[in-house]
Amino acid sequence: MKVLHTADWHIGQLFYEYDRTYEHEQFLDWLTELLCQEKIDLLLIAGDVFDISNPSAASIRLFYSFLNNATRKCPDLQIIITAGNHDSASRLEAPRPLLESSRIHIVGTIDKDDNGNINYDKVTIPITDKANNTVGWCLAVPYLRIGDYPAAERDHKAAPRENTYSAGVASFYKEAHRHIADKKTAGQYIIALGHLHVAHAEITDMDSAERAIMGGIECVSASAFHPDLCYIGLGHIHKAQQIGGKEHIRYAGSPIPLSFSELKYKHQIVYFELDAAGIRNLKPVEVPITVPLLSVPQKHAPLPDVIKALTALPPAGEPSDTPRSPYLEIRILLDEPRPGLRHQIEQALEGKNIRLAKIDVRYPSKTTEGDGHLEGPGDNLDALTPRDVFNRIYEQQFQTAPPKNLIGLFNQAVSEAAQTEVK
Repeated sequence: MKVLHTADWHIGQLFYEYDRTYEHEQFLDWLTELLCQEKIDLLLIAGDVFDISNPSAASIRLFYSFLNNATRKCPDLQIIITAGNHDSASRLEAPRPLLESSRIHIVGTIDKDDNGNINYDKVTIPITDKANNTVGWCLAVPYLRIGDYPAAERDHKAAPRENTYSAGVASFYKEAHRHIADKKTAGQYIIALGHLHVAHAEITDMDSAERAIMGGIECVSASAFHPDLCYIGLGHIHKAQQIGGKEHIRYAGSPIPLSFSELKYKHQIVYFELDAAGIRNLKPVEVPITVPLLSVPQKHAPLPDVIKALTALPPAGEPSDTPRSPYLEIRILLDEPRPGLRHQIEQALEGKNIRLAKIDVRYPSKTTEGDGHLEGPGDNLDALTPRDVFNRIYEQQFQTAPPKNLIGLFNQAVSEAAQTEVK
């Protein structure tokens, strides 16, 4: 059985207010052709199909058009989809009864009975061959929220502040595997899907910004997955990678770059083959990038150098601001804020086939005593005046003291506010 594993499509994403429908259309067309050319039997999609929980009608239409085209051109194809943290779990699985007749299985929510017992049958999907014989099983686990998992068994030797989320997720996979193992017969294999952050996974800046993993509370150990699972297909982290040196535990990664921090990644999906002996021929399949991301310059530089680099960009070979135009991030080093900065940059980009997406401004670090610390009042909030707060915020953002004219305007604003309060 030939299998493809993918995740984190984020259909409907606005990239700094630019619509990415064209890129998703190109990816889904390419994926459909690959499914047909390679005669793929099973497609696994491990969450974050959409970028937001309430996607636009155009995004929904794009997704279901893909499902229709893929199953029409590849009638023997089976598709298993789980919801991610960006998806609306109930919305994604709403058409489930209709789609299952087309060998499309969607799992979004975790169902429980009146006594709080989890319905593990819902996440237990039989994998069938062309003759409709069950050859394996998929443990299709969506993104688990608090309350979706069973109460973890308490280890009395563990530290008092154990990670209850991690333990709960591990308990869910343990119970689900036990349930699915009772159905399994000789010669059948078990694979699993998950949308979660596994410990030791390399994350991007975007991963950090989206999911502040405070104290590792969302971090789940790879030991949560039973050793009998022959493949674990993961989503949630956008960098394609294997976990803990284990080839069969993998993040597929995002098929298109979703932030400039993913600029140098090889965006891919994962191909492998399955039989009673396990997996073989596992390999990444690189996804063609239809719209490149550019960072100019490669490192933050003073404004004159940046303007020179922008002016040196080749002129447009076609009308600018087309769906194929590259996205541009500009990296600038400034001594102080410049109000007319964007206008100056836009002038330098006139006649270039570029879409300006991001201006990343950095300020050189300045210290008062050369020890790396800025002077200021103590950390007692009661002792801080509005001026102290203003100075700290400005220094934190720009690594320098606020200029005198700005201090004067701030003092004026404070004075006017105080007079208004008295009135």
